[in-house]
Amino acid sequence: MTATPARKYLDIIDPIHGYIRVFGPEIAVIDHPLFQRLRRIRQLSGAHLTYPSAQHTRFEHSLGVMHIASQAGHMLMDKGIMDPDRIALLRLAALLHDIGHGPFSHLFEEILHLSHSSHEQFGRRLILESEIGDILSRHGFGKKEVVDVAFGTSGHQYMNQIISGALSADMMDYLRRDSYFTGAQMGRTEHQRILQSFDVHKRELAIERSALYSFESMMHARYQMFKAVYFHRTVRAAEVMLLEALRISDAEFGFTTFDLDDIPNLTDEPVLSMMATTDVPGLARARSLAVDYRNRRLLKCVFERIITSRRKLQGIKTDRLRSAISDASGVPESAIFVDSSATPSIPLAPSKSESSHILVVSPRSGGRRRGGSSRGKEAERMPISDIPSVHAISGFMNILRVYTTSRYRNKVEIATRSTLDDIS
Repeated sequence: MTATPARKYLDIIDPIHGYIRVFGPEIAVIDHPLFQRLRRIRQLSGAHLTYPSAQHTRFEHSLGVMHIASQAGHMLMDKGIMDPDRIALLRLAALLHDIGHGPFSHLFEEILHLSHSSHEQFGRRLILESEIGDILSRHGFGKKEVVDVAFGTSGHQYMNQIISGALSADMMDYLRRDSYFTGAQMGRTEHQRILQSFDVHKRELAIERSALYSFESMMHARYQMFKAVYFHRTVRAAEVMLLEALRISDAEFGFTTFDLDDIPNLTDEPVLSMMATTDVPGLARARSLAVDYRNRRLLKCVFERIITSRRKLQGIKTDRLRSAISDASGVPESAIFVDSSATPSIPLAPSKSESSHILVVSPRSGGRRRGGSSRGKEAERMPISDIPSVHAISGFMNILRVYTTSRYRNKVEIATRSTLDDIS
């Protein structure tokens, strides 16, 4: 970082975006320990055990999202839609959109779901109830307003959509960043064309028709990154081990019942160390899984089925399936792991509903843009089904995998295939 105190900004060098410039209020937020903890939470949880360079964290991702959101805001300001004050609000919301993440990033989200919670809920609480909110207030920002934009409940829908969704700065950063640090080429999309085409119609974010090809490319890049990186069978093997260890030890360590005072210690290495060194009776299995994870003694995948469907398939009764495989193989249930997961092929809207359309604007003869309206342009709510290459991957990627230890690999593989022959 290089500081210029008189001008009250910092230039942060980033391998993805070059220089990221941050200003006074943002510097104060970034310097706070609650934001600095994001340096100790890997963006891709256990992916570094498969892709060794995937050591990047939520910290630099948050800076990248702020940078791209700022670019989007300035594009819209040039079109008479946003002003500097609203861009400043957007930048802070983008910076703080991941502040509530726990250890192992989205993996921890699967544990939080057990208590019907989420990182967004903890993010809201952190901004509203901690010193982060006090920093915002001291710099003249309404912390409730920042929260609403950061987590998709603002009345300015287009600002919500810049942070999350199918046209989001969040996705534009993580695709390029994750691709760079894993070495997976398919995520290196060019997002600038989409940003330059941004427009707003009736408070919703839109793109120009001429940018549809870039949108298609980005959707395909995301789909391929899920297949090649995020849901890679070995990446998921490591995550399945962590999930099981977290579930087993939750009652002892309170992973789903922590309060705000516990958050500074909820980062990757302290939680892993806690599980790997515990001598609490009844947690020997959690300790074994954590130690094996740390030493990269990973589970082996013996069955995999990826099903693309227009809907999210009903959850498979993993406990029942594990029991059936155990009975068929003679292998203890504790050595069998059934992983059933699904992800939408197209990112969810800020409301968390499935994205079914994209708003497209086209030039119209006559008329000129005034006051941020769509005069001079025609807007069309284009169904995803009208974009053939995107429609082909729309719906859900449903994945079923069965894992076991090296010792039982052959037995479990044979039993699993005989048990699941009817899955298509």
